[in-house]
Amino acid sequence: MKGIIRTAAMALLLAPGFSWAEDFDAALEAYYVGDYEAAYEVWQPMAEQGISEAQFNLGSMYYNGQGVARDYAKAARWYRAAANQGNAYGQFNLGVMYDDGRGVAQDDAEAARWYRAAANQGNAYGQFNLGNMYRLGRGVAQDYAGAARWYRAAAEQGLPEAQNSLGNRYSLGRGVPQDDAEAVRWFRAAAEQGLPEAQFNLGVTYDNGRGVAQDFVTAHMWFNIAASSGHHPDAQEMRDRISADMTPEAIAQAQSRARICMESNYQDCD
Repeated sequence: MKGIIRTAAMALLLAPGFSWAEDFDAALEAYYVGDYEAAYEVWQPMAEQGISEAQFNLGSMYYNGQGVARDYAKAARWYRAAANQGNAYGQFNLGVMYDDGRGVAQDDAEAARWYRAAANQGNAYGQFNLGNMYRLGRGVAQDYAGAARWYRAAAEQGLPEAQNSLGNRYSLGRGVPQDDAEAVRWFRAAAEQGLPEAQFNLGVTYDNGRGVAQDFVTAHMWFNIAASSGHHPDAQEMRDRISADMTPEAIAQAQSRARICMESNYQDCD
């Protein structure tokens, strides 16, 4: 299963009605072309003035070492400043800092607390990570139903990692009634967004005929697609295993379908 999501993405939270928005936007443009020093010069005083978007972005620059020396303690400080103002991105990233023990002492309970703050604001990444905490019993009491509930919240927002995890919940029957067809539905949603773990899982369902009719050509296609990313260690092995029981014509068909599927950005895979 996909584990905790770790990110320090820049915020895209502009507020055009405020007097500082034009400068903030210019700094964002400078950041995206790699002029981190210029972005820092604009955001640093804004952060000191209490603008949460600038505080978050400053935290990300310290986290990534962009325009400043990498400093996890300063990253955590700025994420906390933004989080305390209700910035969901800051809350999520502060949760990651506690989860990893970077810039702060590792603390599962604090990680879960900040993930929850972000999750309650509808932040899909916070919902997914909180779903993982409930699944693993880290920082909260283990609760499979709670995990499934938070995975669903993030999955319905389109987060592929959550869709795959919700598919796993249905496949195992943990926190939700066991339902292979529902598992396939969520695996497919994530697979069509390019998530190798979901592509592999979809291959397994077609290989075993769980939730779908058994189809080695389609299984081979999804295993091949998952293997092509290089991000799933078992995909090539599974593809090669079923190849031994397929005709050369069937393998050629599966390879052609895999190529068409990838070229269509996973939208033409039937």
